[in-house]
Amino acid sequence: MSSSTDSILVLAKNLQSDFDQEVRPSSQGAPSKSDKVLYFALFKGTRGYLEQLVHQINGTYDHGWYDSCAVMIRRLVETLIIESFEAHSIASKIKNSNGDFQFLSDLIPATINESSWNLGRNAKQALPRLKDIGDKSAHSRRFVAHRQDIDKVIDDLRVVSQELLYLAKLK
Repeated sequence: MSSSTDSILVLAKNLQSDFDQEVRPSSQGAPSKSDKVLYFALFKGTRGYLEQLVHQINGTYDHGWYDSCAVMIRRLVETLIIESFEAHSIASKIKNSNGDFQFLSDLIPATINESSWNLGRNAKQALPRLKDIGDKSAHSRRFVAHRQDIDKVIDDLRVVSQELLYLAKLK
């Protein structure tokens, strides 16, 4: 190669590097471009980490990363359940002997059976379905989520999210 070709290649690599540095999302993540799974307005003004989870759920859906979306849905449900117990000062009911929060498999029945509130029938039915899709995406080696898998639980997620936001006294 000639020295002018080498110079052009070096310049091109430097331009690409500079471009990559400039167009990266912030270290906090980027807001989602849509509300296809969860309405951001439902979570706006609650807690920053909840808002970020909603952006990640919507963003992974927008990009077709459905396993990631399902895992983030599972994480949101788990977080909202814990927030609800903490808001009612009964978090000890969902902790093990070491003081750690229980797994989602134990959090769901505890939430459904909690006498401090009256969880709606639709939310009671939806919680296991939300756990199931999240568990499959997180733990099943051969399961790969598709858009239709997420689409099936969008209404469930909306019902559960809104109900738990109110129980957590965040709305």
